[in-house]
Amino acid sequence: MGLPTAPMVTIAFKDLALTNAAKRGMPHQRICFTPHPVWGKTDAQMYAYLEGNDPVSGKPLMKEVIDALTKPLTAEESLSGTSTPPVGAPTFIDTSDNLQQYYLDNGMTDFMPIILPTQEKVDAMLKGTSHHPDEVVGKMTPAQGAFPPWSYTVKQCAVNAVMAGATPDYFPTILANASTGISALFSSTNSLVSAAIINGPVRDKLTMNYGIGAMGPFSQPNATIGRAWTLMSKNLDGGGIAGETYMGSQGNIINYNNLIVPENEKDSPWTPFHVQKGFKPEESVVSFFFGFCVTQGQGGKGLGMKPVPHFHEAMSANCAPFASLFGALFLCDPLVANGLGDLGFKTKEQIGDWLQKNTTVTVKDVKTMLFSGLPRGPEAANLTDDMVIPKWPKPDAFNFVVVGGQTNPYHQLGNLSYRLSVSIDKWA
Repeated sequence: MGLPTAPMVTIAFKDLALTNAAKRGMPHQRICFTPHPVWGKTDAQMYAYLEGNDPVSGKPLMKEVIDALTKPLTAEESLSGTSTPPVGAPTFIDTSDNLQQYYLDNGMTDFMPIILPTQEKVDAMLKGTSHHPDEVVGKMTPAQGAFPPWSYTVKQCAVNAVMAGATPDYFPTILANASTGISALFSSTNSLVSAAIINGPVRDKLTMNYGIGAMGPFSQPNATIGRAWTLMSKNLDGGGIAGETYMGSQGNIINYNNLIVPENEKDSPWTPFHVQKGFKPEESVVSFFFGFCVTQGQGGKGLGMKPVPHFHEAMSANCAPFASLFGALFLCDPLVANGLGDLGFKTKEQIGDWLQKNTTVTVKDVKTMLFSGLPRGPEAANLTDDMVIPKWPKPDAFNFVVVGGQTNPYHQLGNLSYRLSVSIDKWA
């Protein structure tokens, strides 16, 4: 771009910053480093960082920033490099043990044994779609803006689908996932969760489990569609490399298969989720969510006309991890959904409206909450610390999906935001 820059990065991300710059063709970019962490520090502590030395170079930090912006590049700094996109796992012939070890050693697995992607199996997978093997499906990156997005083809997705244990009839759903460019392994210091809600005839065509144990290890399509998403995120966008393209401090067990939720439409009193988003009931659709966590609750008795006290309590005040940075995804057993209807809440919108109006915080609370923000614009001008405001600005932050086998009126709550819905049928 021709503009001098001085990126500032905390020391915890030294390797990440240097590697990413090199992969973008700038192996000698001038990067200035600060101590870590910066989160939760006082103004005085932050000024001490700025007035101190770069922990990597040992030079005074602010002088280093000024020099980076004003001094001409040296001959070495002017050198550029190339950026090579990942191409995913290859197919070749060797012994089973050698192949398993090859994929493991080269970071192409989730560190569990894979189905070896022989050419025969990949060819069979490709028969699950009418799309050409060389057609570009989409582009993906571990984090928007921080990494270059790589494109990938139908065949490259097929290789990962085989590795995950999928069958050809699962492949259109896997391609729909890939077409969004949403990585299941998003690079953040938070150990984030990705989720996909599946609606329409594809659920029964694939015999997906949306009843008892729907979100557990009890269904091949549920498990392998989610696993393929993780493997594609590792192999087709260079994601999931701990310390380089994945920075979740503790990680999350859900990342193995992600949260795959076929909606129990036949036992639900509510409009199916994909119909809410403008699709027809007979269309097969996958919808994506992203955020912090999933927690379990119960809500069989005493719901009353102040609905779902467990919903409300989990999201109110400063209760972590339900931060208004992300929305709320309510995964309700049919018993809970029908019970709410019996109490007068006939639609998802009615529940969302009630929760949005009654899940409140004070302005003072918001100032001390993690991952939250005050209202902006003219309405923020007269706010005082003791004023009570909604924790979530709009009711559409709340989304409701029915799943489960009606053995108990339980629900699970995800601090997850809706992102988009895409057609599965177009990838058949």
